[in-house]
Amino acid sequence: MVEEGGQQALALAEELSLVNEQLTRTNVDLDNFIYTASHDLKAPIYNIEGLLYILQDELPLDVARQEEVGPTLARMLDAVERFKRTIDHLTEVSKLQKEHAPIATAVDLAAVVEDVRQDLLPLLQAAGARLSVDVSALPLLQFSEKNLRSIVYNLLSNALKYRHPDRTPHIDVHAHVRTGHLVLEVHDNGLGIAPAHLPRLFTMFQRFHDHVEGTGIGLYMVKRIVENAGGRIEVHSQLGAGTTFFVFLSQPAAALA
Repeated sequence: MVEEGGQQALALAEELSLVNEQLTRTNVDLDNFIYTASHDLKAPIYNIEGLLYILQDELPLDVARQEEVGPTLARMLDAVERFKRTIDHLTEVSKLQKEHAPIATAVDLAAVVEDVRQDLLPLLQAAGARLSVDVSALPLLQFSEKNLRSIVYNLLSNALKYRHPDRTPHIDVHAHVRTGHLVLEVHDNGLGIAPAHLPRLFTMFQRFHDHVEGTGIGLYMVKRIVENAGGRIEVHSQLGAGTTFFVFLSQPAAALA
C-alpha cells in the first residue's frame, strides 16, 4: 500500500510538472505574440493616420464642409488614435511580461500620489470630484517608482472614468502597514461591478462599461506589476454603490520598522 501510494504521488508530481511546462510555453507564446502584434501593427496604423491627414488637407473646402465628410474623417482619426493607444498599452504589457525583478528604491507614496493628482487635476475638476488622500504618515516604500506610479494612476483614473452620473464622485486613498506589507486602498462611490464580473476584472481587454473610453489593459497591468513584486490585489465592489481596491505591496520587515 505504501509503495502504491508513493507511485501515485510520483505520477501526480510528473503530471503537475508537465502542466507547469505547458503553462510556461503558453506564457512564452503569449508574450511573443503580444510583442509581435504591438511591434508589427505600428507601421500600418501610422501610415493610415498619415494618409487620413493628407486626405483631410487635400479635400476641397466645399467637400470637407459637407455634412457627412467632416464628421466621418473625425471619427476615422479618433479610431486611429484609440488603436495607437491600444498598441502603446500592448507595448507596455510586453515590457512588463519580461520584467521580473524591477529595480526597487525608497519611494515616498505621498509624493507619488500627489504627482498623479496633478496629472489628473483637469479630469478631477471637470468631474467635480472630491479626492481625499491619507498616506503621509508612512515609511518609505521599497518599490519601483515607475511601477508604483502606474498602479496609482490606473486606480485613480479608473475611479474617475467609472464615476456614477447621479452623484458627486468621491475618491478616498488610504494606506496602512500590515505584517510584511504596505496596503494601499483606493475607494470610490462610482458605478461598481456586478459580482458575476469580478472573476474576470483583471483579464486583458476586459471591460464592463462600454460607454467609457478605454482599452481594458490597465487593471491587467496593475495586477501583473503587483504580483511580479511579490504582492497581491483584492477588490470589493457593489454594483451601483462603488468599488474599493486593496493593493498589498510586499515589503522587507526592516522597511516597515
